[in-house]
This record gives sequence, C-alpha cells and structure tokens, in this order.
Amino acid sequence: MRTFEENLERLAELGIRVGLNLQPHQEVIATAPLEAVDFVRLLAKKAYEAGASLFTVLYSDNVLARERLSRVAPEDLDRAPAWLYEGMGRAFREGAARLAVSGNDPKALAGLDPERIGRAQKAQAQAYEPALKAITEFATNWSIVPFAHPGWARAVFPELPEKEAVERLWAAIFQATRVLEEDPVAAWREHNRRLHEKVAYLNARRFHALHFRGPGTDLTVGLAEGHLWQGGATEAQNGVVCNPNLPTEEVFTAPHRARVEGVVRASRPLALGGELVEGIWARFQDGVAVEVGAEKNAELLLKALETDEGARRLGEVALVPADNPIAKTGLVFFDTLFDENAASHLAFGQAYAENLEGHPTGEELLRRGANRSLIHIDWMIGSEEVDVDGLYEDGTRVPLMRKGVWVV
Repeated sequence: MRTFEENLERLAELGIRVGLNLQPHQEVIATAPLEAVDFVRLLAKKAYEAGASLFTVLYSDNVLARERLSRVAPEDLDRAPAWLYEGMGRAFREGAARLAVSGNDPKALAGLDPERIGRAQKAQAQAYEPALKAITEFATNWSIVPFAHPGWARAVFPELPEKEAVERLWAAIFQATRVLEEDPVAAWREHNRRLHEKVAYLNARRFHALHFRGPGTDLTVGLAEGHLWQGGATEAQNGVVCNPNLPTEEVFTAPHRARVEGVVRASRPLALGGELVEGIWARFQDGVAVEVGAEKNAELLLKALETDEGARRLGEVALVPADNPIAKTGLVFFDTLFDENAASHLAFGQAYAENLEGHPTGEELLRRGANRSLIHIDWMIGSEEVDVDGLYEDGTRVPLMRKGVWVV
C-alpha cells in the first residue's frame, strides 16, 4: 500500500513524463491556483529532474478575484493583461511547454453580480487570444494536471468535513489518472493504444455527421470537411507527443460550424465563472444555438455566448463511454477536466486545428467549416440514456454508442 506522498509524486511524474513529455532544456510555463503551491513545487522538481531549463508559474487567487469584481468601476472590468498573454503566446510558439494545474473552487465567486463576472470574463477571453490560439493550434506540447483544491473538494463532498473531503477527492484523482496502477506509465501507454484504436476506426469511416438521441436530446452534428478524430497522446507541431489531459477518456473532432441541427440537454452541470450552471439546454439551427437556457445561472452562460459571432457555434464534439473509470465513480466533479471525461460532450466556441487535415488556421479553418471564437466552453450531454450514430452523407446509419457505451 503506497502512501499519499508516494501517489502524489507519481502524479507529478505522470504530469511531466506522460502529460507534457517534457524534453531536455525545454522551458515550462505553468498556471495554478494559489492553494496548489506545494504540488507545483513537486511538479517543478520533476521538471528539473527531466532537464527543464526554466519553470515559470502564474498563480490565480480567488480572494483577489472577488476583491476586483466587487470593487472596481464597471468600465475597468473591460481590462485584462493582454501584455501577459501576448508573451505567453510568443513563448509557446518559441517552444515553451504549457502546463495547467486544474482544480478550483467552483463556487469561488458565488453571490457576485453575474453581469460583472461576465463582463470580466469577456475581457479575459479577448486578451487571452494569443495564448489560446497557440494552444488550439498545438504549437507546443501542453497538458492539464488535476489538484484537489479544498473548495473543489467541498463542492464534490458537501456532507464531509473539509479534510476528509480533500482526501476523498485525491483518491478519486489518483484512480482517474491511473496513479494506482502497478506501472502508471505503462498503464497510460495501453490506455492511449485503446483510444488510438477508436480514433483510427472513426477516421477510416469518414462520417458526414453524428446523431445524438436521449432525454431532451435529438441533435445532428455535421462534421467539418477533412475532419480528423483525435484522442489520447497527440503530436504537437514541435514534434513532441504529449497527453493534453490527465485524465482523458475522450475521442473528439471538429463539427461543421453551419451544420448542427436539433435540440440537446446537458447531462451534468457546468462550472463557469465561479458558479455552477445547471440544466443547460439549447436548440440549434444552421449551426447556431438560436435558443439557450439553463435551470440555474443561465445568465452566466448567456453572457459568455455574447463574446463573439462564433461563441454560439460548436468547436468540438467528443465521444466518451459512460462506463469509463471517471463515470463509474458516480460523482459529479463540478470541474470540466473530469466531467467532460465522464460523458460525451460539446464545446461552444473555438475549434482545434489538430482536428482538421493539414492543421489549417485562420480563413482556411473557416473555409473547411470549423469554428473560430475567443471562447471554448465544454458542456456534457452524454449519459447511460444517450445513443450515438455515425451518419454517412446518403443517410446510412452506423451505431456507435448504445446507452452511452461503445458498440464498435
């Protein structure tokens, strides 16, 4: 039986070796919540052991975020540090690896004015564009690694004392990231092989669209021209093969921005702007979400969808089996990294260049039918009640999932 410290060290090792696949002399730019400082130091130690040349960390602080959102003049909410994200984007294109430590309090901004939160988020999204573009174009190797933030643990296990809740959350993280396997690196190698089998199957079929059916859902998602399915380990433009998400259970591709039709209902809540948006539903016509609502905190999502013209269109569609290790926990994690890997999902906003043949950008990406936006918001629509078919252009159907489980 390994100790908590041993498992934490294994997770840090996975983050650097499997997540980033960090190369000797490579620079790392990390982002993390302030509460994760000890874990970040462990990640930095592993990075330097792997030969990193520089490990730079940018910390976020929920207390400071609340102070700003509560006190600054409304017009000052339109400001964000564009200079910082321009520098990050340049660093990524020059070869720096990007590491995000994920895990925050999903209710950190509870009680604040949603209009002010949405205004600040829009400014942040606009300023972040140079860094986001480098990431979505896979200019460099990048990865997201989870951290059991106390606020996150309280949200997942509200009935437990905080200390016990944090311990339970770490246990779930270790399980989902395969840390508990005898050889985690070998376990990830095998997991990537299975994901790549699904990717190869879907790319060989060249489906014209996907059809989702379930409670409140009857949605046809057209696929972009020359779309490519991806999943698991992926090669970045710098030639480094990395795992962008730890954990990951998805295979995903680019929808056609103008060919999404029907209605869809979310199967899990979405953590957005320090609040939970619950019961999301949408109606799509000609690729646009012409109607969007939610049972709780709908205004937060609606504000995000005002960011630009592409915000109400889809940039990603992902298939995730309902019988995977994350889904089997039975937990709602209130964190996109985990919840999106527990269920098939869609994303409003920016498409990934890696999901198109030749990895086009700019106008060529749009010409192929993929979407462009300053946002990328994943929301979960899959469950044990949802079926998925692949559709050929002539209307022929191929069953892909039944009751949320792969049948291919």
